[in-house]
Amino acid sequence: MQFGVLGPLSVWTDDGLPVKVPEAKVRALLADLLIHLGTPVSADRLADDLWGDALPGNPGNTLQTKVSQLRRAIGRDLVSFEPTGYLLHTTSVDSLRFAALLERARSAVDLRVRAGLLSDALGLWRGPAYEDFASWGFALATAARLDEQRLTAVEELAEVRLALGEHSSLADELGELVASYPLRERLAGAHLLALYRSGRQTEALAGYGRLRTALAEELGLDPGPALAALHQAMLVQDPSLVLVAAPATSAARPATNLPAQLTDLVGRDSAVSSVRSLVESSRLVTLTGPGGVGKTRLALASADLPFPDGVWLVELAGVGSGELVDVVAATLGVRDETALGARPGVPVEGLAWRLADALRDQRLLLVLDNCEHLVEPVAELAGLLLRAAPGLRILATSQESLAIPGETVYPVDPLVQPDAVRLFVARAGITLDAGNTPWVDAICRRLDGLPLALELAAARVRALGVRGVAERLDDRFHLLAGASRGLPPRQRTLRAVIDWSWEQLSPEQRDAMRELATHPGGCTAEAVDVPVEVLIQLVNRSMVVAEGDPSRFRLLESIAAYALESASPAAFDRRDAYYTALAERAVPFLYGRAQREWLDRLDAETLNLRAALDRMADPSRLANALAWYWYLRGRHTEAYRWLSGGQNAWAAGFRILTGAGNSDFAPFDARSRWFLALAHLHFGDVSAAKGLLESALGGFRSLGDRWGEAAALACRTKQALFEGDFALAESAGALSLEIFTELGDRWGQLQASDQLGWLAEINGDYARAGRLHRDGLRVAEDLRLWTDVSYRLSSLGRIALLNGDLAGSREFHERGMRLGASQSNRFAEEFARVGLGLVARRAGDLAAAESLFMESLSWNRALERDYGIPFYGVTLILAELGFVAEQRGDAAVARTRHLEGLAAAEEIGDPRAIALAKEGLAGVAALEGSYEEARRLLTEASALRESVGAPLPPAERTDVNRILAAIS
Repeated sequence: MQFGVLGPLSVWTDDGLPVKVPEAKVRALLADLLIHLGTPVSADRLADDLWGDALPGNPGNTLQTKVSQLRRAIGRDLVSFEPTGYLLHTTSVDSLRFAALLERARSAVDLRVRAGLLSDALGLWRGPAYEDFASWGFALATAARLDEQRLTAVEELAEVRLALGEHSSLADELGELVASYPLRERLAGAHLLALYRSGRQTEALAGYGRLRTALAEELGLDPGPALAALHQAMLVQDPSLVLVAAPATSAARPATNLPAQLTDLVGRDSAVSSVRSLVESSRLVTLTGPGGVGKTRLALASADLPFPDGVWLVELAGVGSGELVDVVAATLGVRDETALGARPGVPVEGLAWRLADALRDQRLLLVLDNCEHLVEPVAELAGLLLRAAPGLRILATSQESLAIPGETVYPVDPLVQPDAVRLFVARAGITLDAGNTPWVDAICRRLDGLPLALELAAARVRALGVRGVAERLDDRFHLLAGASRGLPPRQRTLRAVIDWSWEQLSPEQRDAMRELATHPGGCTAEAVDVPVEVLIQLVNRSMVVAEGDPSRFRLLESIAAYALESASPAAFDRRDAYYTALAERAVPFLYGRAQREWLDRLDAETLNLRAALDRMADPSRLANALAWYWYLRGRHTEAYRWLSGGQNAWAAGFRILTGAGNSDFAPFDARSRWFLALAHLHFGDVSAAKGLLESALGGFRSLGDRWGEAAALACRTKQALFEGDFALAESAGALSLEIFTELGDRWGQLQASDQLGWLAEINGDYARAGRLHRDGLRVAEDLRLWTDVSYRLSSLGRIALLNGDLAGSREFHERGMRLGASQSNRFAEEFARVGLGLVARRAGDLAAAESLFMESLSWNRALERDYGIPFYGVTLILAELGFVAEQRGDAAVARTRHLEGLAAAEEIGDPRAIALAKEGLAGVAALEGSYEEARRLLTEASALRESVGAPLPPAERTDVNRILAAIS
């Protein structure tokens, strides 16, 4: 059982399903026991807390009855009676997890890591602590303490986000919180600095004035030294206040995934300098050499360079040729989803093309490690990416070159003798002296300066001594001299050392190595069912690498290949069974509060899951368990590849989503109908989705499936917006958001808040729209849904524009456009580009506005040629180009644009778009002196907007007011 006190008291099963605890007194009893977690609470104390002065006739018996009811609800074993009172046995409480996350955040050095942990901690809150016991005396102190900790965490997160450059988002986000807590100086300081950095200095100074007045009137105090210093710095416009620039896209996006190295790189200083120079001068550098020579370590050290869009490591060991593009795209965070559906004669671009397009404007370094088993597909992909993206550099490691034009090959040699000695001494933890120096020299010469061989040998010094290692190695090499004669000398050396190290392992340790070798992505101790102490022993022998928190264990490529030679089919069977069970275990969590945690967990096992799928004769069970995970991660092609052989909704839905075409599958249950409707709505196909959606919603409600009901309502909201039924969109969206929030499904909250944000903008409620879009932005960043992040950034840009903040609007739109481009999502990119055009026109820069709108119009027209219909953005673009021409005094061009826009709007059937075109034509009539025609057109436009319940809000009446002024 899991318990929630950060909001209304809640109980869930380990699978995330809600558990009902009946009756107010039983719930109060549970709350009291949770407050005193770890300490028995006497019966007298509980009775006093629950009934106060209104004790029942027999308090002891009545309390026992409540305890029995509680045990029936949550399990008998969780509540025990001790000599000193009742005790609740659990550590699964959200307040404990909150405290643990805060502790980890405060010790984190990396600001992005700290921000993520603080966001995770605050994401556990569903309302005020012990919300339904706010008036109960026993809960007051604990609730107040937790609420204070929450506010402190909010302040800490705000300061971290300021350091990451997120001042534009924070400027509005903190406003409501500051209004609720007007005397919190730390919170106010973060808000004032966010306003100042966002170019809103006047608001920042006014905010300081309000705080100073409030402190004086309520507490008789002046602002503290830190706040006073900030005020003075703002007054003199201290340059240090604006040293932090806004992020290029999203501050939540990591700049690199290079792992931290646990040991120093010995003897490679010159090589690192050489490789870095080559990376600067050549776009493709390949480090070649035999296994164990240290190519990966040299690549990682050389790659620590300041590329604007980051440095990204793609580990290819264990990756099959058909999975290469999937792995690179997933590492770079490029979602495998097309924004265009299937159309006859119009091929859908593959993932490799979209990956190349996503990188076209980026300046980054891609490190492709262990390419030797994928030389041809890596060479093909590298050539495609380098041709498409002039700012891309690739650093590869392989036992052979990629052999494509422009490649620079850097052979990695073994360590020279002095450096080999230094490495051996460092890893063995010894000091050279007269007694051991000859033996160390002999070992290093015998091992040909191969770093991996030296580390394996050094790991045995503690047990055998330097001389013992040297003598045993000498015996081993004499033994293998004949047996390995066919191998190159350095491969014979490494093979001999691995053989020797293997022979010294116990049978249990060898079995553990074989089990680990079947997991190409590394794994947890649980996955191989090996005692942790055995794995630690292997780590200490340098046979196994441990990394991460919690620890994952993996073998280096050369050692894994050796261990696989003796791995049994049963070891692979155990691996496949484990990952199938893990995927099935994850399914319910992907629909609730633990969604992000389980997404991350499955992400970590990607290579292992793919290996299991590849080996299975029938992968359908595992593939079906992974279907929703693949959808959430935007890996549509991979999902369709594994599911396409089945006759089910997953296969049919992913067929649509990948642009492979429609399916003749007939859905038979609510979930199937809903997923197909979702796929159709992804491409705006309302007619195909509508009947499926209605049937699904009815089915979910008859089954009592709350998640399904919320999901169907979110789709209904989108459908209603397409159809202009704003009342239905509001009611369906609000209920969807309510249910998803109750269930803790962050993806679902994003879907509902997205549509409600659009609706609030249409209705002119910009405060609500901004709040919904900011909430959606945080969720999308948390789930790494980068296309959604792009749209949310641009949506915040629209709200900033409507509120008159042109600089803030431009920043949000530019970030959204860059992020849309980095996902090869032209719809998201164009949505942002149109926003930048709106900003330019509002600022009076008609030339810039026209240039931006014309680029978007060209793209829209190309789509119309291919797909036969105008897309939703074209009506706005034509209207804006018409207004630009009218403001320049060119009535003929303006009329042409608006008439074309009117025809497109009528074809789409959107009353608001028709109204916009008529308002534009009114401007043309006014320009030509036809004032009566202008009034008629404006009246017709107003009536159209009223007919769908969306009159033009004041902030959007700029053009209408300008035309009215001209004809009055």
